Amino acid sequence: MTSGDGCKTVAPQALRNCHLDGHTTAIHNSRMSPTTPPIAPLPNFASDNWAPAHPDVMDAVVRANTGPVPAYGGDPYTHEAEALIKQHFGATAQPFFVFTGTGANVLSLESCIRPCDAIICSDTAHIYTSEWGAVERMTGSRILAIPAPNGKVSATAVADMIPVQDGHAQARPGVVSLTQATEYGTIYTPDEINAISHIAHERGLYVHMDGARLANAAAALGLSLSNVSTDCGVDVLSFGGTKNGAFCAEAIVFMNEHLARDFVLRRKQAMQLASKLRYMSVQFTALLTNELWLRNAHHANAMAKRLSNGLAAIPGVTVTQAVQANEVFIAVPARSIKELSQAASLHVWNATNSELRLVCSFQTAEAEVDSFVTQAARILAPVR
Repeated sequence: MTSGDGCKTVAPQALRNCHLDGHTTAIHNSRMSPTTPPIAPLPNFASDNWAPAHPDVMDAVVRANTGPVPAYGGDPYTHEAEALIKQHFGATAQPFFVFTGTGANVLSLESCIRPCDAIICSDTAHIYTSEWGAVERMTGSRILAIPAPNGKVSATAVADMIPVQDGHAQARPGVVSLTQATEYGTIYTPDEINAISHIAHERGLYVHMDGARLANAAAALGLSLSNVSTDCGVDVLSFGGTKNGAFCAEAIVFMNEHLARDFVLRRKQAMQLASKLRYMSVQFTALLTNELWLRNAHHANAMAKRLSNGLAAIPGVTVTQAVQANEVFIAVPARSIKELSQAASLHVWNATNSELRLVCSFQTAEAEVDSFVTQAARILAPVR
């Protein structure tokens, strides 16, 4: 039996959604059951995004979940987090919390340029290779990528990308975007950032930093968060929380008051303003209290070094990048990749040369590292 709209009539106990094309799907109205995790999950070297939130971060969220507070950042939790960020980056820093790293990058860069301007970055930059063109779509600006075999661009290379005079055909750069630590796990020193910032500012460009792994860079160099970013001429920073133990929590930190103009409105337009912002803010309070950010980053970096040292000793494995933060890149025989991926979650970075990326997090255990190294030695033994 069908109704006048073409959908089959069903009994109340079998309620269904009726779609425009006439087909129906069952309405899920049963009680939600607990999700059962895998019995024996593989060691995670695929990404630090795969790691859970740090227990201290989760505890902070739960503790903030009490009573009504003003929405949209008018709450005391957000004010506390903003004050902590100012302690780390200086009294003139203007922090704003957003959901995602891509959102942070897009809004940061949009603040620096007009659609007729271009963005200079490395050809390995996340904004260029891994955000599905989000920056170009949302800003209307072209990206000018500099070849960077180790993930880093030099001041000289940046200078060469900036035309001396404006023309009518070539895109005019308006901002330089650096990633710290880079997508290859390498790190810019303060001197290198200062040199790039000097060239950029001298030529009228702003400097943006994608700091998704800023904590790892600072920990590796034994410096503060600002020492490896905003102290070196960075005008706006995408300050990462997610890869350091948070979830759905990133921050944009403006050091240039002009760039932060009307940002409260633009964040709302970009759908990056949380109404219950306290749950984002307290995550940064947790990370920036008692140096949790530093302890998490130190541990992830140490596990990456342990992993690199173990894998480098295996014949047939070549470590392709300097291991300076929490990422390890290795080249292996192509025939071994399938079996290695059954021993641990990992990422094939470049299938052409059989290059793998392995990433460690605050949760990575020494036993996981050592077990994977042992299995890798066994797997690679026959294919040398």
